[in-house]
Amino acid sequence: MLIIFESVLPIFLVIAFGAVLKRVPLFSEAFWSGLNQLGYYVLFPALLVTTLARADFSSLDAGRIGWVALLAVAAITALSIALWPILKRTGLSRPAFTSVFQTTTRWNAFVALAIADKFAGLEGMAVISLMMTATIVPLNIINVLVLVLFSEGKTNIMVMVRNVVTNPLIIAALVSIIINVLGIPIYDPLYAGLDLMARAALGMGLLLVGAGLVISDALKPKPMVLLPTALKLILFPLVTYALATAFGITGMALTVMVLGASVPTAMNGYVLARQLGGDARLYSAVVTVQTVVSIITLPIALLLVGGG
Repeated sequence: MLIIFESVLPIFLVIAFGAVLKRVPLFSEAFWSGLNQLGYYVLFPALLVTTLARADFSSLDAGRIGWVALLAVAAITALSIALWPILKRTGLSRPAFTSVFQTTTRWNAFVALAIADKFAGLEGMAVISLMMTATIVPLNIINVLVLVLFSEGKTNIMVMVRNVVTNPLIIAALVSIIINVLGIPIYDPLYAGLDLMARAALGMGLLLVGAGLVISDALKPKPMVLLPTALKLILFPLVTYALATAFGITGMALTVMVLGASVPTAMNGYVLARQLGGDARLYSAVVTVQTVVSIITLPIALLLVGGG
């Protein structure tokens, strides 16, 4: 349990530091806007390439792990969409729903990688990388589609298609998967340069989440913050556990898959909400609450699969 706690706590501390930085008179609003653009178009794509392009899946049952990860995402996506008519009647706005949807379906694979590294070493990291490979493209496509379809303006099919095919996260994930599958070599100095940029992505992303945080929203969470927190941290791991056991996955792979499903939502969804008209304030509140709550739920998930 201490491993899990020590992996999650630094993330929350960096988010908190971002909230402090935003409130001291050192940086202008234009500075924070520029950081959002840099993360969205450069640093997060670099992180995806360095994580996926050279991942080694040879020692794993890649087929079953990939299918379970994909089916779990499909199930939680279907449930989230099905909730919209109910949530609409409660007065939830369309942009707010996109943040409920994003924070329910997305998972912070980079937090999962950090935990897997401490818990199961390279083999555990390979399981998380495989889950990323199976889900990152469909997750980004469906989240972009939801953001466009539920925007306050009139839906334009061409705009929606353009937002999908030009999304830098989708492009980076597709390129990385192609490189991995085809075994295309990456020139070492080029990869080293991408890795240098990737190292900045996670920390900067956490600072950006903190910078967009409204403290009162996190301290007194509203039902629309608690709902995706429960769906993401409780239901998503249970669905993953049920599917994995049904597919006959056991041992370390099962434990790491459940842990991967139990991490808080991804920070890059906050940047996406800012870029495509979602409710960034709600997203920020949810990711903060999820991070805090996950300090409790992650060890419980580990006990569920007999890992602690």
